[in-house]
Amino acid sequence: MRPTTVAIAGSGLAELTCAWLLAARGHRVRLRPRPAGGPRPLLLGDDTLALLHALWGTEAADGPAADSHRLTHRHARWTQDRDADPPLPQPAAVVDGARLARRLLARLADRYPDAVSEEPDPAGPPDPQARPDARVPPVPPDPTVPQWTVTATPPGRAGAYRTAGRRHLLAGEAPCAAGQDDTTARLERTDDAWLHLTPLGDGNALLQAMVPGPVGHPARHLGRLLAHSPLAARLAQAPATAVALPAAPRLHRAPATPPAGRTPGLLLVGAGAIRYDPLSGTGTAQALRTAVLAAAVIDSAAAGTPADRLCAHYTARLRTAFRDHLATCARLYPQAFPTPAWQHELDACRSG
Repeated sequence: MRPTTVAIAGSGLAELTCAWLLAARGHRVRLRPRPAGGPRPLLLGDDTLALLHALWGTEAADGPAADSHRLTHRHARWTQDRDADPPLPQPAAVVDGARLARRLLARLADRYPDAVSEEPDPAGPPDPQARPDARVPPVPPDPTVPQWTVTATPPGRAGAYRTAGRRHLLAGEAPCAAGQDDTTARLERTDDAWLHLTPLGDGNALLQAMVPGPVGHPARHLGRLLAHSPLAARLAQAPATAVALPAAPRLHRAPATPPAGRTPGLLLVGAGAIRYDPLSGTGTAQALRTAVLAAAVIDSAAAGTPADRLCAHYTARLRTAFRDHLATCARLYPQAFPTPAWQHELDACRSG
């Protein structure tokens, strides 16, 4: 196998995990990290944490999520019956995604100092549509020039994604009411939304709400939803500020393109390739799986397997995962929202 040089454009969990796996297999990694943002709470189930530790060779006691806030149970009320679904044991951890990424980046640089370097990214990832003329003869690979780019932030292009719906996730933090349990995550539904409350372990909680479309005033809308939910009693007040983020499942139409001429191949990972509905609770695990598969594509191409066949396999795997996820959404959402407001979302899932 001839070592390959790979540009990692970004510093999310999927990008860094792919970089870690490639460096472990003897490839050269050129990191192009994005500017660090503020705190970003992530709720990771123990299955996802186990996958993260297995991929990075860490133990739970001293791993990247060692100082997380531990949750022990999950309470879901998804139907009209308020007595349904008592709290169930579901161990999980609330971690700061930005801090976790910094720790993984430091571990990567410490373990593979000769294989990993950092460089600026003035132009961003390559545009997968900007392919060279097919008549240009192949160019022998330059060991110092990346043959692949891996990123979760592809170039913006209208129609690049197949999106199943238009629902949005509203999110804001608020102080917990005195004496509230901070070890149980709670899911409640209202007539036209579901709400999720995640204790953060510092006296505050993250409140999220899924609504069937965009809203003009996220904090105001989130407050109205909270007022009609039993979760209101668990907070001292509604979130003062909130953001609204597109959250419908989506799949990039071309998540993998092979190298061609002087243009490196492009592999999209994480939410840049496939985004799950937050209701599933498996978005981070799926992002890590895309990192594993992307590393396998590059490793197999370096061993001589045709890159176009590998990219076709990568694309097919993601399409299958997307169809399966939409089938799950189409099964779950009608149980809670048989209302006209959600009809577009239900139809979008079923059409997948």
